[in-house]
Amino acid sequence: MKKNVLTTLLICLLVNRLDAQIDVQNIDIVRDTYGVPHIFAKTDAEVAYGLAWAHAEDDFKTIQEGYLAGNALLSKHLGLRGAPADFIAQFIGSEALVDKLYHEKISAAYKKVLEGYAAGLNQYAATHPEEVLHKGLFPVTPKMMLRYAQLQLFISSKGDTWVSRILDNDIQLKMEPEPMKGSNTFAFNSAKTKDGATYLAINTHQPLDGPVSWYEAHLCSEEGTNILGALFAGSPNILIGTNEHLAWAHTVNQPDKTDVFALEMHPRKKLQYRVDDTYYTLEKHKAKITLKLLGIPLRINKKFYSSIYGPTLKNKHGYYALRTPALFEIRALEQWWRMNKATSFTEFYTALKMKALPGYNIGYADRNDTIFYISNGLIPKRAKGFDWKNVVPGNTQKTLWTSTYNIEELPQVIQPKSGFVYNANHTPFRSSSIADNPQVEDFDPNMGFETYDNNRSIRLKTLIDAHERIDYTDFKRIKYDHQFPTPLQYSFMDINALFAIDPTQYPALESLIRRIQEWDRKTAADSYGAGTYAVLYFELFKYYNTLPEPKIFPEAVLIKALNDTKVYLLKHFNSTNVRLGDFQKLVRGQKVYPIFGLPDVITAMGSSPYKDGMRKVVSGESYIELVKFTPEGPEIESVISYGSSDHPDSPHYNDQMELYKEFKTKKMTLDKATIYQAAQKIYHPQ
Repeated sequence: MKKNVLTTLLICLLVNRLDAQIDVQNIDIVRDTYGVPHIFAKTDAEVAYGLAWAHAEDDFKTIQEGYLAGNALLSKHLGLRGAPADFIAQFIGSEALVDKLYHEKISAAYKKVLEGYAAGLNQYAATHPEEVLHKGLFPVTPKMMLRYAQLQLFISSKGDTWVSRILDNDIQLKMEPEPMKGSNTFAFNSAKTKDGATYLAINTHQPLDGPVSWYEAHLCSEEGTNILGALFAGSPNILIGTNEHLAWAHTVNQPDKTDVFALEMHPRKKLQYRVDDTYYTLEKHKAKITLKLLGIPLRINKKFYSSIYGPTLKNKHGYYALRTPALFEIRALEQWWRMNKATSFTEFYTALKMKALPGYNIGYADRNDTIFYISNGLIPKRAKGFDWKNVVPGNTQKTLWTSTYNIEELPQVIQPKSGFVYNANHTPFRSSSIADNPQVEDFDPNMGFETYDNNRSIRLKTLIDAHERIDYTDFKRIKYDHQFPTPLQYSFMDINALFAIDPTQYPALESLIRRIQEWDRKTAADSYGAGTYAVLYFELFKYYNTLPEPKIFPEAVLIKALNDTKVYLLKHFNSTNVRLGDFQKLVRGQKVYPIFGLPDVITAMGSSPYKDGMRKVVSGESYIELVKFTPEGPEIESVISYGSSDHPDSPHYNDQMELYKEFKTKKMTLDKATIYQAAQKIYHPQ
């Protein structure tokens, strides 16, 4: 108790001065039937304060862990498990960058939003000291928030993957297509819909728990904000969602955003590297990480360097520098905020021109019947004549890119004649009809845009093409489709030889092979074919790394994996005839449900080992928001995999699971009067 009192006093003494400028009586937190917070206030800063408070009520732990990671403090909470994040947070130099750019680049209006959110979070910490993970985190400041955002965006640019590869002495070709957890978005306008309305599917595939799992909220101020959508822990505004005028979704894209440079070191002089005819000296740095061993603080210093190319690491092969646009940009959160407040396509596109988001596809629709797709991102303008798919020379100014492509220069489709756009983490050059698609030859190959399809993109396009015009029922049917295309089209492997095996040649496996070959490719929870295929899918990865590129599985390897599948099924289920829902579960607290989906169907599911040979879903279908724009305004429905709260004792810990597993949604609205009338609880953040 004494420790909690001291912590409270400390936080209260240090808490952000904006507390005095915000009157919490102006802020209403309105909880609906499912516990989703609707925040109403006069100003955007007050709304941000209310969002911080409401989200902290539901999941203060994850918010703190994110900010601890972004500010190199996670190891003080998690010990050794937090050390990698703490190292990367220091390696990317976010503290110096934010200090340098904060006053110059962040607008006065958005500073108020950041300050409001920080004040709400700090006040929550002051009044709930028993929930504070590490008192050194508080008071949270706007600069600390931006450091965490930059860490997230560096990771989303695969910067952390390259750090690991350099330290592991694994400098090979840049990453090729890999197993995707994926996301989907698709939009239709009146050229494709039967009722003349405009539809958008926001269908993200993220982890179901943790710092990049979604949290649903509705934010409404008297300064022009009125948006319902989802955000990650610690975000002061919505990242995907719908306002009264427009809506947008994100999916992950993989253009080439990050480069690695091999430095040419002086043969004798330590830390000297040559660029053209000049030698430069590497600057030395030490990442400071503090661990506790048996209660005793243990300080670890990890060396790294900086060069004119960027932060630099040494391994047994030499010195390598990393360069990605996310290392030079701190305005991503503000760009999302401006997207929140856009009232037209022109305003939305103007927000994109800020060029602050390093990546992400965008699917868009609005009340004026506009639909839009762009493979958005900060793509370096690279010199020709170098193999940018590999590590490039760090000994010439020719490779030292300093600018990125403008938004207008990226692959995009605006108001296609076909009446539809779609993306499922596949190539941007197939994002509408053939006549409306961006053309690959119009873009520099060094931009590194994807050129492949996947199962989801093939299936989406097939379903869209099956309708000359669609109604809203068709739209929802497409969204909840859970069938693989024929043939299978994974972007990272080819297992279609599986369907050409002669079952009679393998008597011990004949029934197993026939079950898969006769399967209708639907990943329904009650499907026996899907159950057998699911077990086989995970067994295949024992052999994945033994195969050369491209990863084409021959019959001999498939038979080995089928034998492994049979052994697994008999061991854990005492049968070779198991439904998908017997093998794969949706789990939260005491609720354990059979669940649909597999990786790379539209209703994608990623899973991890659970118990007794079963797997539990940990990623995939997460936040779903379906929007229909009509003359009366947007009609919105949504669902999330578990619920709005991360507390097991909350009624909203897992109260959306039943909707989710049955392909159902809850009706949502932006209308203030309707929300207040149906409210389950209305209160101020205090």
